[in-house]
Amino acid sequence: MADFNKYDPRVDSLVTETKTFWDAAIGKLSDADKQWLAAAIQRSPEKACKVAYDRVHTGFTRSITVTVADIERLYDEKLAN
Repeated sequence: MADFNKYDPRVDSLVTETKTFWDAAIGKLSDADKQWLAAAIQRSPEKACKVAYDRVHTGFTRSITVTVADIERLYDEKLAN
């Protein structure tokens, strides 16, 4: 049985919906920052620190809780480009 609390490429191929949550340790972010961070983390779920999958009728919902470490990595990647 799959572990639904970490990235799984097989389960991820069945994702039909995504949700993004924000860790409590994250301070205030602008709406624009939240928007691009959410899009970036969902594009590369294998790099996210906290990924969970929930079974739904049509496949799976992937939920990612964005952590401070995720934000640091995403900003580093953005600045490197």
